[in-house]
Amino acid sequence: MSLSLSLADQIVRELRADIIGGRLSPGMSLIEMDLVKGYNASRNTIREALHRLSQERLTRYVRNKGVMVRRVERKEVHDLFMVRRTLELQAIAQSRALTNSQSECMQSSIEAAGLACEREDWRAVATHSLVFHQQIVGLMCSTLFDDFFAQIIAQLRLMFCAAPNEQCFQLPWLERDQEIYTLLVGNNKLAALEAMSLYLDDSERLSLALFDHP
Repeated sequence: MSLSLSLADQIVRELRADIIGGRLSPGMSLIEMDLVKGYNASRNTIREALHRLSQERLTRYVRNKGVMVRRVERKEVHDLFMVRRTLELQAIAQSRALTNSQSECMQSSIEAAGLACEREDWRAVATHSLVFHQQIVGLMCSTLFDDFFAQIIAQLRLMFCAAPNEQCFQLPWLERDQEIYTLLVGNNKLAALEAMSLYLDDSERLSLALFDHP
């Protein structure tokens, strides 16, 4: 039983990572038999993994179609940003000076987003930005918060898919992520908190606007 649960954990993590990476988008089907073959897993294990993804609000069952990656609705945006404010602002507020490892990981995410921007790979830009914000929550050194926030950024990634122009939606955040990182490196928590608060306010406003286009 423990081995089966461990495999289910792995499948959930990998499918969630595919969502965060933009490889699975809203409306895509998760076909049970394909997953059974792909992961060399039992049907029960796959069903458990899909059920858990449904609990994480990443998939839904559609009659006559099966399990599909779900679409985030406008009414969910406020809750997602309430969680972001709670965790990201708290992480900055209680953070200490960044360790070399923390700084290097954040810098790598910022640089990877910049390189993706140069390639005009906006899907990758979004992914690296989300990873950067996951690293901010990681400053709290809480496995529980890390696991929970992974579910949140997966939902955010699904929300990004509502953008009619991914470049216009993603481009403004590159410089602001860099600003927050620079403030954290300088251990300027008050300024970093203010920058993050404004970032989240603007991001929520623009995210809501995604659902207002025809």
